[in-house]
This record gives sequence, C-alpha cells and structure tokens, in this order.
Amino acid sequence: MADGEQDSEAGRAATLFDAEVARVRASGALGEAGRLRELFDYLASRGLSAAPATQADIADMVFGQPDSAGDDATARVYVHRLRKRLEDFYSAEGEGADGARLNLPAGIYALRLASKPVAAVQSSSPAPGPSINGNGRWRLPLAVVGAIGLTFIVARVLGSTGGAAPANDFWRPFLESERPVVVVVGDYYMFGEIDPVRPEQSRLIRDYRIDSPTDLAAMQEAEPDRYGNAEDVGLSYLPLSTAYALRHVMPILGRPDQAVRIVPASEFEADSAREANIVYIGLISGLGLLEDTTFTDSTIAVGESYDELIDTVARRVYTSEEARRLASPVFYRDYGYVARFRSPGGTLVAVVAGARDTALRGLGSLLAQHDLPDEMRALAKEDRGFEAVFQITGQQGADLSARSILARARP
Repeated sequence: MADGEQDSEAGRAATLFDAEVARVRASGALGEAGRLRELFDYLASRGLSAAPATQADIADMVFGQPDSAGDDATARVYVHRLRKRLEDFYSAEGEGADGARLNLPAGIYALRLASKPVAAVQSSSPAPGPSINGNGRWRLPLAVVGAIGLTFIVARVLGSTGGAAPANDFWRPFLESERPVVVVVGDYYMFGEIDPVRPEQSRLIRDYRIDSPTDLAAMQEAEPDRYGNAEDVGLSYLPLSTAYALRHVMPILGRPDQAVRIVPASEFEADSAREANIVYIGLISGLGLLEDTTFTDSTIAVGESYDELIDTVARRVYTSEEARRLASPVFYRDYGYVARFRSPGGTLVAVVAGARDTALRGLGSLLAQHDLPDEMRALAKEDRGFEAVFQITGQQGADLSARSILARARP
C-alpha cells in the first residue's frame, strides 16, 4: 500500500474513532459524570493508536491514586465495567458508520476501533446451540431443580400469607410509589462443556464472565481454544439463600394493592425499568445487567472474584471468608451490600446483595426489622441515594450477627 493510501486509511480510522467517542458520550450511556465517564474520557484522550495504559496510569490519572501498586483492583474493576457498558451500548444502539464500534480488548487498557471488515468476520460464526444427540443427554441435577423450585415456592407462599409486615423507611418509597415492583433474583447461567471423545464425561460450568447465550457466543469467538467445546444447554440455577431473604422481604412488598413480579436476573431486561421500580435480591455475582447500574456511581467496587467489596474512599478491601471456612465450626466473616437510589430515568432501585450466602441470609432479616440500624436510619429517610456495607458473622452457613461497616450517601 502506498504512503498516501496508508495516510488516507489512518485518517479515516481516526475520523471513525472520534465519531464513535462523540456518539457514546452523547448517548448518556456512561452518565454525565462519575468515574466510569472519567475513565472513558481518559482512554479516549489517548487516541486510537496509543499504547495501552497500565493499571498504575489509570489509578493515578482517573482515581487520583499516584502511589497505587502495580496490580490495582479498582482500575481492573472499572475497566471491566466500561467494557460491559460499551457492549451494552452497541447492543442497544447498533454500530456506527461503516460498522464502527469501540471496544476494550481483554487484557488491554486502551480503546480500539473495530470497523466493518472486522465486524463481518465476527458475525459470520453461528451462535452455539444444543447439539448433543444419540445417547448423550444433559440431565438437570435434582439439587438444582430443588433449589429453584423451593425458592419460588417459599417466596410465593410466605409473600401471600399472614398480615402485612411493617415497612421501615428503606421500603416505604416503594409502597408509596404508583409504579409496580419487579423483584429481580440473582440466578446463574450455566453452559455445558462437551468432551468430543467421551461425551458421557461432559460437564456443566458456571463462568462469571458468561451470563447468557450471547455472552457464550462472544467468548467462543474471542477464545476459541478455551470455549470451543462449550454449548448452551438452556440451564440456570438459583442460590437457596435467596429464599431466606425473600421470606423476609416479600411480606413487605407483596401487599394486595401492590403489583409485584419476580423475574430471574438472567431474564431481566432494561426495558422493565421504564415502567416499574426494581428490587434486586441475591448474591453480588448474580447482578447481571444491574451490576453496572448499581456500581457505576458508587463509592464501592467489586473485586474480580466477587468475594471482595472495595471501599474506594477509604481504600479498604473486605473479603468474604465463607468459601474457606464453611465446612469447619469456626466463626467467619461475610459481607453484604445494601443500596437504594434512583436511576437516571427515575426508576427507584434497591439492592440487597451478599458476597456469599451467609451475608444474604443476614441482610434479609436485618432489612425487614421495624427499626433500621442507626447508621442507615437517617439516610433512608432522605430521597437521595445511599449505600451501606455490613459484616455478617457466620458459622457453617448460619448468620449469627450483623455489624455495620459503613453507610454513606451515593455520589
């Protein structure tokens, strides 16, 4: 290619890059302000062909932490959120001119431009579908069926019997609103990994990066060596701890004059937020589409394993101990996150989420009490958004006590 043609192609790419940056900003998908918008602006300002930033660069320039260590959890979390937000933007708005779209390649902290030729290659592979035939059959484990069935049975029965529970200030705005309530429960998408030689040894997998068949198809294209034998088998499961939390919450929300609908997070669509208020109950790792909505304008970030809650103000990390100590009789600490806020469209959102099961069980009873913890009481009376983190002491899955770690207004 001649020098003039190379210059022309580079100029065209730069024009498309600038146009997509402007389109994403104008859409409001990243908000008018906040850390996610600042991260996007920083990466965009570096330009199309800039060398990837480091975690230390991002910690310094975006989060004002010049003394950050080389491996910065906050930077990694926000880059992950930005990547997901860009994917959501293009899913909703479509590609720009000539198929242009911005992306953040895995492991690279830089905005890159994919144009029509790249998009055409990516879309040529068919989405995966169930293909096991002959004698190879997927069987749903009875434990999974029992967990899903029991959770919804408990929620339905306990939410529709007995007198209405008193509503504290955390729930009162939902009852006073004319909007219906959608209770989103955190379920988990699972896919199958097929052994081509011994199909009887195939297995079910839960991957935190994959929350839907669409995510699975994308990962098969991005990492074919790792996901080449993966198949969508139409399966998800629900943690049983969700039933314990719903047991306390549903009698409050499920009143005769209040329209309440329960949907799993894997089936939740953003359009639901246009007409209804949202209550999420589940583990932090099951938030799905609500993860970005919850933590974009938050002072709390989530670690990559979802066992860590990161206080970006005090720069402290709270890590659940349940996975390491559940089988022994020793006491351990688990952590839960609670928030109530309004989305940019005016939807009232509540989040009741545990890092692990012990915290979720503890939060359900805590938030159903007539009197909220002192740290939350004044915040819950106000109309502005707030969030709180609780430490739940557990022993072999039982929640024994709860202690407030922090409670503050959201930015």
